[in-house]
Amino acid sequence: MQIFKSNGKLLLTGEYAVLDGAKSLAVPTKKGQSMEVSENENGLISWKSLDENGNVWFESHFRIDRGDFQPILTSQKPEDQETAKRLQQILRSAFRSNPEAFSEKGYTVITKLDFNRKWGLGTSSTLINNLAQWLQIDAYKLLKDSFGGSGYDIAVAGSDLPITYQITKNGPVAYTADFDLPFKDQLFFVYLNRKQNSREAIAHYRNTLQENRHGLVEKISGITEQIISSEDFEEFRMLMQAHEMLITKAINIPRINEELFPDYSGLIKSLGGWGGDFILATGGEAEKEYFRKKGYDTILDYQELIK
Repeated sequence: MQIFKSNGKLLLTGEYAVLDGAKSLAVPTKKGQSMEVSENENGLISWKSLDENGNVWFESHFRIDRGDFQPILTSQKPEDQETAKRLQQILRSAFRSNPEAFSEKGYTVITKLDFNRKWGLGTSSTLINNLAQWLQIDAYKLLKDSFGGSGYDIAVAGSDLPITYQITKNGPVAYTADFDLPFKDQLFFVYLNRKQNSREAIAHYRNTLQENRHGLVEKISGITEQIISSEDFEEFRMLMQAHEMLITKAINIPRINEELFPDYSGLIKSLGGWGGDFILATGGEAEKEYFRKKGYDTILDYQELIK
């Protein structure tokens, strides 16, 4: 049996702008996804996906037939049908990259999540990275051929430290970042009770920002550099607020604090595709209680979630 593990992710700076080359700051989470692979003799890929509680949320077989991987699925649920179709697409792409990696004998694959898959911490990216490790193929190419996106989540999946990530003319570049805020105890994450579709968020950005992409990229890159070296809490707040103002203007979407939390006294910073998944907030127990009273019960301290 082979076991692979990849980290979940959060993008602290550079959402949307990372697609156009902005230097962005991303951090790995303590929660991720593992994948166990063992050979079998039935000529199939027997696939089982487990959630954070050990319950099966998807199960199927895929017939290994010259790289086609036709799903054998008993469930008629649209969600399961869509997942099977997406996995077939990923396996086909993986086969094209390295056909010799697949044995005709078959495999049993079990994936296990450490986090709720609605949280947006990287259910897809951790899967892609685990598959790429197993089949010894390029994870960035596999992502491009399946889910798309900037690829920062692939870089984070294999890192136990914060990274800066940037798409350059020569391809993606990721470096370990010396990022260790002295005021982490004043930071926490709140789940907004709704999952954001990354592909839809990217499409919206592409359709909305028509000009001055270069200016946005330069400003976001500068803010990222300043945040990495920031040791002052008020400076950090100011930089994050400036980041929010730049992105809200670029994508023409109201900031989340204007939409949902107009009376919140601390900082609220959207993460990833705006309008869903997690936000970063500043404050202590009183501020956490503010969110709980509004029905947001999934609140995680920075040090509880981030490696």
